[in-house]
Amino acid sequence: MDVVVTEVKRLGGGLFTESTAGKGVKFTIRLPFTLAISQSLLVRVGELEMYALPLPSVEGVVRLPRADIEAHLSEVTPSYNYGGQIYKFQHLGSFIDAAPSVLPEGDTPVPVILIKAGEHSTALITDELVGNREVVVKSVGPQVSSIRGIAGATILGDGRVVIILDMGALVRSEWRARPDSDMVARGEDRRTFALVVDDSITVRRVTQRLLERNGMRVLTAKDGVDALEILQEHVPDIILLDIEMPRMDGYELATQVRSDQRLADIPIVMITSRVSEKHRARAIEIGVNDYLGKPYQENQLLDAIEPLVQARRRRKIG
Repeated sequence: MDVVVTEVKRLGGGLFTESTAGKGVKFTIRLPFTLAISQSLLVRVGELEMYALPLPSVEGVVRLPRADIEAHLSEVTPSYNYGGQIYKFQHLGSFIDAAPSVLPEGDTPVPVILIKAGEHSTALITDELVGNREVVVKSVGPQVSSIRGIAGATILGDGRVVIILDMGALVRSEWRARPDSDMVARGEDRRTFALVVDDSITVRRVTQRLLERNGMRVLTAKDGVDALEILQEHVPDIILLDIEMPRMDGYELATQVRSDQRLADIPIVMITSRVSEKHRARAIEIGVNDYLGKPYQENQLLDAIEPLVQARRRRKIG
C-alpha cells in the first residue's frame, strides 16, 4: 500500500481510507482530471488533422459503399435510416470548419460513425477511422475550453496533440449555424462582418468565438485559397489574416485583395507569430492596416478592429 500511496501522490492525487468495524475498509483514490483516462475513437479529417470522439457518444460504426453515401448526400435533407432510427447524414468536417471528406475511388467501404445526442442523431463521414484508443484527457486553456464542443485534448505516442470533441454538445447546439442569409441579403444585419483566415482550427475557433461574443458575425477560412473562394460571394467589413498558411499565405492573399477593386478597401489585420520588423514592414508595404503578434490580448484585437471598420463605413457614406 505504501507503493500505491507514493505513486498516487507523485501523480498529484491522494489515497483515502475509511474503515468500519466488522465490515471492512474502503479505499478511495483521487487523481486530477488531467490524468483521467477515456476510451475514444480516433478519426482523421483532411490530410493531417485528427480528432478523438469519446466512445460513450458513439452508438456504432457502419461501412457503406461510395455510391450509397453519394445517394444519401444528394437528398434534399440528407439522412440515413439504421435500425429504425433516422440519422442526419453529414461530414464531420461540417462541425469543425474543415473541407468535406474525400470519398475513396472504387468499391472501398467508407466508415460512417453514428452519434446520438438526446433526441438528435447524426451519421458522420470521415476521411479515415484510425481506431479505438485509451487516451489520457488533458485540460486545455481558458480560451480553448470556452469553445463549445471541445471536451479536452490528448497527446499521442508520436507527440501529436489531438482535440477531444464533445459530439453531444455539437449535435445538440448546432453551434456551427450561420446568420440568416435572407436577413443579410436584405441589409438588415448591421453587425460587423469579419473573415478570419488561419490554418489552425484552434485559432480560427478561438477568434470566431471571441468576435461572436462581441456581437460580430464571422466566416472562417483555412488558407488564402479558401478565403478567395469566400470573397467571391461575400465582402466582409474586415479580414483577420495569418501569414504562414498552405496553398496561399497571408502576404499573397493581402496582395490579391488590394489589387481587386471590389475588395481593395477592406481593412486587413495580420495576426501572426512572425513579429520581426522585416515581416511587419513587408505587410505594411502591401497595404495591411494593423499587425498583431500571437498570442494577442482580446482587448487588443477588439480595439484594432473597431476604428478600422468605422473608418471604412464613414468613407462609404461619404
